[in-house]
Amino acid sequence: MSKLAEFRQLEKNLAEQLQALEALKGDAGLKKEIEFETKLRALLAEYGYSLPNVINLLDPKSGRRAPAAESKSGSRKPRQVKIYKNPNTGEVVETKGGNHKTLKEWKAEHGSATVESWLTK
Repeated sequence: MSKLAEFRQLEKNLAEQLQALEALKGDAGLKKEIEFETKLRALLAEYGYSLPNVINLLDPKSGRRAPAAESKSGSRKPRQVKIYKNPNTGEVVETKGGNHKTLKEWKAEHGSATVESWLTK
């Protein structure tokens, strides 16, 4: 893009932003919020309080955050118990993961798909 085209594009964007700013200046809701903030800050200054002091007064627990380790540990749901029954021997294996010694032996001997078909629960 040439410098002239870039300049004209930026000029156009600036004009649009100035129009949006003028529209906001006339908004009654914005005027009300500005008035509230001004009065609130004056009141805080009069009593010698800051915003964090007021927040702590109104909601003491809001400033304390839970440690990251606690929030992560509770987010994972527990694994379901899987029960495999070998139809050849009648042996039953209960496991929550695939790292079970007997289950690995069965998969090596009979194949993974066959052993998965023995899943009863």
